[in-house]
Amino acid sequence: MRLLHTSDWHLGRAFHRVSMLDAQSAFIGHLVDTVRAHEVDAVVVSGDVYDRAVPPLSAVELYDDALHRLSDLGVPTVMISGNHDSARRLGVGAGLLGRAGIHLRTAPSGCAEPVVLADAHGDVAFYGLPYLEPALVKAEFGVERAGHEQVLGAAMERVRADLAARAPGTRSVVLAHAFVTGGAPSDSERDITVGGVAAVPAGVFDGVDYVALGHLHGSQTISERVRYSGSPLPYSFSEADHRKSMWLVDLDERGTVTAERIDCPVPRPLARIRGDLEELLAAPELAAHEESWVEATLTDAVRPDDPMARLAERFPHTLSLLFDPRRTDERTDASYAERLSGRDDHEIAEDFVTHVRGAGPDPDERLLLRAAFDAVRTDDVVREVAR
Repeated sequence: MRLLHTSDWHLGRAFHRVSMLDAQSAFIGHLVDTVRAHEVDAVVVSGDVYDRAVPPLSAVELYDDALHRLSDLGVPTVMISGNHDSARRLGVGAGLLGRAGIHLRTAPSGCAEPVVLADAHGDVAFYGLPYLEPALVKAEFGVERAGHEQVLGAAMERVRADLAARAPGTRSVVLAHAFVTGGAPSDSERDITVGGVAAVPAGVFDGVDYVALGHLHGSQTISERVRYSGSPLPYSFSEADHRKSMWLVDLDERGTVTAERIDCPVPRPLARIRGDLEELLAAPELAAHEESWVEATLTDAVRPDDPMARLAERFPHTLSLLFDPRRTDERTDASYAERLSGRDDHEIAEDFVTHVRGAGPDPDERLLLRAAFDAVRTDDVVREVAR
């Protein structure tokens, strides 16, 4: 059976205030063309279909167009909700859509209810594990500790139990939206940290033939059977070195996996350039980036006049301007933003306690701070789901 694995469409998202709707539409066309050209048997979409719980109408229309075009091909599609999606909204009409070959899996309770497709060698069971927010689903899975590893582990126990009750030789595919240990994140994924631990070990998914992951935006191979497709488009300059693609996966009669990457259309290359303003404006080696979306970091010791307008004369698609001035004898201090760079909210709070009190928090206070941040983050998720 031949699968096309994709995820993280983020329909409705912009790139530094530049609309990506046309690029997203081009990707959907490319997806449909790939399904047709490579005679794909099933499409799997591993979450973050939309960029937010209540997407703009233009994003909903593009999603609707995508479903119609995939259904018209007669190729089944299995899709789960991600942490950016509203599971309830995405799952509306799932029963009716299933009759058209679009199989939505958005409810945690349905993790062990696979979509079963058949080929010449027998059945393939597709299990959809939507994004499982630990604080919201721990009761459903009967786990004491609200952590990603615990709830995903419990969900996979249900999957393995269902698979064991099926005919011998039944092959299996799991769709999941999670941060798996060994994966490399970028700046554009929303934090899913709970209790300070977001990553789950790949061993959680033992016992199935292929795991189609979503959430991380870089295409990557955790193991031969566990892969991220990555997002089809870039959503931050940290993705400048990404090769945006989908996985074309073949499952043979024994469940052995072979996979190749299918490149996605590039709306415009990304470039990160760095140096003094005058150097950037004159450097001949930067000519290749004059039509790219550009993030420029200026290292001038003194901030130059009107730098954005001057950069735009050579690089008209400059979207982000950063400053990292060279140190001088007169300037040895770091800015507030520089001191906070790379530190999470919990670390910043601990530093604040140290600054005010003269001593850092003790272990009990660290736990209290962590619990407070987790409570706020979980409350934000609950509010978004309820919208």
